[in-house]
Amino acid sequence: MFTGIVEELGEVVGKEELADSARFIIRGPVVTSDARHGDSIAVNGVCLTVVDVLPGGQFSADVMAETLNRSSLAAVGVGGAVNLERAAAINSRLGGHIVQGHVDGTGRVVSRTPFEYWEVVRIALPAELSRYVVEKGSITVDGISLTVSGLGDDWFEVSLIPTTLSLTTLGRSGLRTLVNLEVDVIAKYVERLLADRER
Repeated sequence: MFTGIVEELGEVVGKEELADSARFIIRGPVVTSDARHGDSIAVNGVCLTVVDVLPGGQFSADVMAETLNRSSLAAVGVGGAVNLERAAAINSRLGGHIVQGHVDGTGRVVSRTPFEYWEVVRIALPAELSRYVVEKGSITVDGISLTVSGLGDDWFEVSLIPTTLSLTTLGRSGLRTLVNLEVDVIAKYVERLLADRER
């Protein structure tokens, strides 16, 4: 489990394309400082398992075809920046919201509206996810816990503070950039429970 509070902006330093998967090597000195084989690290909101901790603050992780097909990781190449977060510790504060690291789909940045100290980013919302998104609710974009500040039938908006703009990939994502989306898991559980009641 994660909280959606990005700890570090990492870099993909290696990517090996395999038949039905890919192996990434990612530099992230903060998240690897106490990492071990088998630990979970969220990469752009995708929960990946550490295969090896490597010299120079790097780690390797395998990404299966299912994950590559469902997320934006297939499009991230060597030199690409990625948001990194270690799994939440049981004794730590929950700074964002409950994030599983299980991407529900992808969206695209469709507009950016800058203000003096902050920026509103509009993201296209897949139809199958729209029912889980509410204004002032939580959503995870590329692993970043954000509050929905505006909502339409096929889009939502988030307002980014200077810290988010400077310390995450979303601060530099241009128009049409593909981003990973994870909706609030509580909404999905509520839907399932209500559906079971109606049977």
